Amino acid sequence: MGEHNYFVYLMASHRNGTLYCGVTNDLARRVVEHREGRAEGFTARYGVSRLVWFEQHSDINEAILREKRIKNWNRAWKLALIERENREWRDLGVELGLEAMPDCHPREGGDPGF
Repeated sequence: MGEHNYFVYLMASHRNGTLYCGVTNDLARRVVEHREGRAEGFTARYGVSRLVWFEQHSDINEAILREKRIKNWNRAWKLALIERENREWRDLGVELGLEAMPDCHPREGGDPGF
């Protein structure tokens, strides 16, 4: 049986902005969906489109467990996780072959600071 790859990831609206944690088996495709607003709901509403952290797993159950744990973390722990590996909050989509996102700022009246 072939090896599978699953990714737990954090998206942000901008540095220290709104955060979203998710899991996927195709990180590049999922990032594009967030960027283009095809990931309806929370991420589209708050402009969460910059990939700022991810990790790879070979087991979907481990990936889902990790995602659930991170979702239950407080904000400070999530920020520390991002800054441990991405202090500058670079757009990591570039590492996946995507174009860099322009520096973004919160949407007017839309960033709750999650």
